[in-house]
Amino acid sequence: MSDLRIEPVTDRAGIDAFVRLPWALFRGDPNWIPPLLMERREAIDRNKNPYFRHAEVELWVARRNGRPVGRISAQVDREHLAAHQDATGHFGYIDAEDDPEVFAALLRTAEGWLRARGLARAAGPFSLSTNEETGLLVDGFDRPPSMLMEHARPYYGSRVEEQGYAKLKDVVCFDYDVAPELPPASRLLLDRRLAKMPGYRMRALKMRDYDREIRVVMDIFNDAWARNWGFVPFTEAEIEHTAKAMKPLIVPDMIAVAEIHGEPAAMALCIPNINEAIADLDGKLLPLGWAKLLWRLKVQKLRSGRVPLMGVRQKYRNGPAGTALALAVIDRMREGAWRYGLKQAELGWVLEENVSVRRLIESVGGRVYKTYRVYAKDLT
Repeated sequence: MSDLRIEPVTDRAGIDAFVRLPWALFRGDPNWIPPLLMERREAIDRNKNPYFRHAEVELWVARRNGRPVGRISAQVDREHLAAHQDATGHFGYIDAEDDPEVFAALLRTAEGWLRARGLARAAGPFSLSTNEETGLLVDGFDRPPSMLMEHARPYYGSRVEEQGYAKLKDVVCFDYDVAPELPPASRLLLDRRLAKMPGYRMRALKMRDYDREIRVVMDIFNDAWARNWGFVPFTEAEIEHTAKAMKPLIVPDMIAVAEIHGEPAAMALCIPNINEAIADLDGKLLPLGWAKLLWRLKVQKLRSGRVPLMGVRQKYRNGPAGTALALAVIDRMREGAWRYGLKQAELGWVLEENVSVRRLIESVGGRVYKTYRVYAKDLT
């Protein structure tokens, strides 16, 4: 009989086993990129990730005969519950060997923990929230993940579904070729609409006033996404944390801010895809990883990027102005990314049913290349 145990993470050894498990599971997968160990530890550090200020989190490692074979987290996010009133708890960080017994034991453990806290439904994976890593990869295993997105083995989805989970939402990511300019018809339409918008101005991010500027970007994002499924606004602490984390990656010319009569109305933010820079570091920054990373970011420069933040304020969303502003910030961001040297960028994630945004991205040449699935299961 197998000696399968699900152990809560309570000490440094447990954290190390939890963080390092993917190295064993993805060995030999050419499309897996080892994350930075330091960053992964900080993401689950209750003293460093401000998500923990409004959420209760538990982590577990599955061991068979003492060897780590799986992991999972469970979260109760008070901000989510206050915003959505849906009695839903979350699970995340689900990784395991291709063994139904392991997946069953991990998910049962997370479900029991959520049920004990009065939750009626489990949804995920969120590692740890919709503002971090969302969904389980179900299509697009043939390309490496972009930064802040998960990778998975193809069997993960089947193993989760075997435990009674069903699709709640799919979110998609777009592969975007930075080189082409807008099609002539789109350019003509955009120029005509912008000409009819008095007070319109486009600008890049002002690095000399970085802290305030990031708050401008995040304020637009929080407003633009306020009515989206599952969205929980970034708290002030999370904005500060995100601003600090992103600062070494910021290229001001790759961040577009559209203003109407001096009011920031829309934005698009592209950052170099750090996964490209760390792919061969095996998660380690010492002894030479820091030097390689800085060289690749500042001197050699990267060829790929990711657009994790984009939005148009709700008051401009309906009608021609909203479409024009969205297209304008994408085009301005694209120009800056091209000057920097990017050739490709990932745009997303986008809800599968968000037809207007999908059509907009497709109109500038984006194509869906990865799909991530959020699952749910009733606990009653």
